[in-house]
Amino acid sequence: MKMRKVKVFLGGTCASSTWREELIPMLDDSKVETFNPVVPNWTPECQAEEDMHRETDDICLYVITPEGEGFYSFVEVTDDSNKRPERTVLCVLMEANGKMFEGHIAKCVLKTMKLVAKNGATVVDNLEDLAQHLNDAQQKIKSIQ
Repeated sequence: MKMRKVKVFLGGTCASSTWREELIPMLDDSKVETFNPVVPNWTPECQAEEDMHRETDDICLYVITPEGEGFYSFVEVTDDSNKRPERTVLCVLMEANGKMFEGHIAKCVLKTMKLVAKNGATVVDNLEDLAQHLNDAQQKIKSIQ
């Protein structure tokens, strides 16, 4: 029996964040297949493809960094942790590319991490642990012939 690749939706901070470029080389491409929703020109077709991946991929990953300009990823990960905690992974980088979550925002971020974990989702705070989790996730997915 051949194990199939784990399909991972790469949600989270966009803007000028480099976490996707840092994470993808850490993944074992014989075990993990990623969908990166970041594209140069966003269209309704792009939104439809993102929605499909968010619903069907084995893992919905949200990496959130202080580089973000909004809070929608927090809403998405909280929603997914309620609806499908076994498929939801949150990684929060409290510091990234010279920016930090600080003060009240940092407290809110930490509280959200605890809430998502309490819902049953996986929560990590660095890309190395995240990569290890994703590389090991294949063992949890049923094998296919």
